[in-house]
Amino acid sequence: MSETVDTSGQASDQAGANWADQAEQRVLDEALRLAPKAGWNSGLVSRALSAAGLSEAEGQLLLPEGARDLAALLSRRHDAAALARLQTFDVAALKIRQRIREGVVARLDAAQENADVLRPLAAFLAFPTNLALALRLTWESADAIWRWAGDTATDENHYSKRAILSGILISTLAVDMASGRASALSHLDARIDNVMAFEKWKAGLKPMDLASEMVSALARMRFGK
Repeated sequence: MSETVDTSGQASDQAGANWADQAEQRVLDEALRLAPKAGWNSGLVSRALSAAGLSEAEGQLLLPEGARDLAALLSRRHDAAALARLQTFDVAALKIRQRIREGVVARLDAAQENADVLRPLAAFLAFPTNLALALRLTWESADAIWRWAGDTATDENHYSKRAILSGILISTLAVDMASGRASALSHLDARIDNVMAFEKWKAGLKPMDLASEMVSALARMRFGK
């Protein structure tokens, strides 16, 4: 006698996950439309939920941390867009510095698709209570780039590489916003030149460097100076 496997529960779970993913993206789309005038805050979440046809109760389910969850959704959307662009490269044909440069440029291009919300988002992330989130999201972006570049380190080098690239990412984005792409690329090339020797990376890395750079970059992104 053959057994019948009941997959209705799995199908239901998958449908629920799909609904949640699609609803989150709808809310994010509305937030991106509203944020240039509304700012990045709890009020933005309520307005975006309403515009997406969702209730506050559904919002609590989808975005329990409100504007913080929206920030994470946007960062991960940008990461996915950057990786999609990077798939057009033959990564094996690129030297490591070229891989890192192309990775950062792809991430800049992805962020610039929503350039009009970057300043209100930076103002939100600059709050001390949100700094850990800003660090985590930038770390995720750096990790995605390193993995695309072929990094397989599992020792302390894994963490050092991502900490350094996080600093490069956030500072280059700040320059891009404040002074334009030409200045950003010049800054990027200089930073890569400074850190290509990994022993220099380890020697120059201090525990508070990344946090300090994050605060400085968010301020520049917020005020454009």
